[in-house]
Amino acid sequence: MRKPIDRTRQVRTPVPETAGVGRARFLAALASAGLAAALPAPAAAAGPVDTAAALPVPAGASGPRPGLRHRGVVYTVGAGEKPGTAFSAGRMRRDIRVIRDALHADTVDVTGDGVERLTATAAEAAEQGLRVWLQPTLGDVPEHDILEHLAETGRFAERLRGQGAAVELSVGCEFWLFVPGIVPGDTVLDRIRNLLDGRVDPVAVQRRLDRFTARAAAVGRSVFHGRLGYAAAQDDRVDWRLFDLIGIDYYSYFTESTHYARELRRYLRWGKPLVITEFGTCAYVGAPETAGMGWDVVDHDKQPEEIKKHLVRSERTQAAYLMQLVDVFASLNLHAAMAFEFVTPDAPHRPGDPLHDLDMASYSITRTIEDHPYDPASGWHWEPKEAFHALAHRYARERCRGDAGAVTIR
Repeated sequence: MRKPIDRTRQVRTPVPETAGVGRARFLAALASAGLAAALPAPAAAAGPVDTAAALPVPAGASGPRPGLRHRGVVYTVGAGEKPGTAFSAGRMRRDIRVIRDALHADTVDVTGDGVERLTATAAEAAEQGLRVWLQPTLGDVPEHDILEHLAETGRFAERLRGQGAAVELSVGCEFWLFVPGIVPGDTVLDRIRNLLDGRVDPVAVQRRLDRFTARAAAVGRSVFHGRLGYAAAQDDRVDWRLFDLIGIDYYSYFTESTHYARELRRYLRWGKPLVITEFGTCAYVGAPETAGMGWDVVDHDKQPEEIKKHLVRSERTQAAYLMQLVDVFASLNLHAAMAFEFVTPDAPHRPGDPLHDLDMASYSITRTIEDHPYDPASGWHWEPKEAFHALAHRYARERCRGDAGAVTIR
C-alpha cells in the first residue's frame, strides 16, 4: 500500500493529509466495475516505429549485449505510519549502499512523496554511482499541488543530470489512483466506491486521464531535459507518444513463462524502451497467483492488525516468482526492471506469531524486525529475505558495462 500523503514545505498550498490506497486495490475496483475493459485505447503512434531500442537482440548479432540492461529495486520514501518508522536520512544512506554493494543493482527507483525526501534519496543514489528513476507520487490533493510537487522534483532531477548523474524522471504513477477528478470522488476510497457502484462514465474518465497525463508530461518536459517516463498499471490506456520511456507496474501470473513474454511484447510495439517500474509478490504460498492482490490479506480494523487467512509463510515462493520474471525480462532485452520493494517498515515480521506476521502481506525483499514488537515508537532493522539473496545473485550475473560513475553533488 502507498504511504500517507506528506505535506512538505515545497508544496505551498495547504492540503489535507490523506491515507493512500494501493495500486492493487484500485485495479480490483476497476475490474469489478468493468471500467478497464470499457476504456477506449489511445491513438496509435504516428509515423514509422524504430524498434531497435526495445526488441531482443538475435543471437550472434552486433549491438547491445542481450539481457536485462538495467537492474534495480524500488525504494519508497514517506513520512512513515508510526514514530518508529519515520524517514531517516542516515538509514536511507546505509540502504542505498546496500542496494549498490550487496544487491548488485545499478538502478534505484526513488518514489514516494515529499520533495525533500525524494531529492535527498536521489542525490545519495547518484553520489553512490547508481542510476536514478525519480518518481514523485503525491496524491489525493489538488492537481495544482501534484504538478508543483512534480515540477520541484523535476528541477532537482535536471540539476543532478547536469552534474553527470544518470537520471530518468517519471511524471508519476497510475494517475487514476492518485489524482482527484479523473475518477469522481474526493478521496481514493470515495473514487473506489464510485467505481464499485457503477457511478462512472468510462469515456469521460479516459478523457480526463488523457488530459492530466498530457499536463504532467508538459510540466516534466518544462523542467527536465533528460528521458521522461510514466509508470502505468498494466491495463491503463496511455498515449506513450508523450514519453521517451514506457513504464509498467507488472504483477501478472501465468503457469507458463512464454505467456509473460507474449503479454509484455505488446508494449514493445511502441518502439520505445520498456521499464518494469514494479514487479514482485508476497512471501506466502499462493501469493503469485493473486496477480498483485497478495497484500489484501490483512484485517486493518483489528488492533493489532491481523492476517485474515491461514497463510503458509514462504520466502521461497516470493524468490522463485521474482527469478521467473527476471528471466523473462532478460529474454526480452528490456531496458530496466525494478523489484518492488526494498523495505516496508510498517509491515513487520513477527517470528512465531503468524497471525500478526504482517511481512507476509508485504512485497519487500527484506523483513522488518522490531526491537519491541507492537510498540509504535520501537526501533527496527531489516534482514534479507530469500528474494534478496536470489536477486543479488542474479543481478550480479546481469551486471553490464556502462554503469553510471559516481558524481559529486554540489
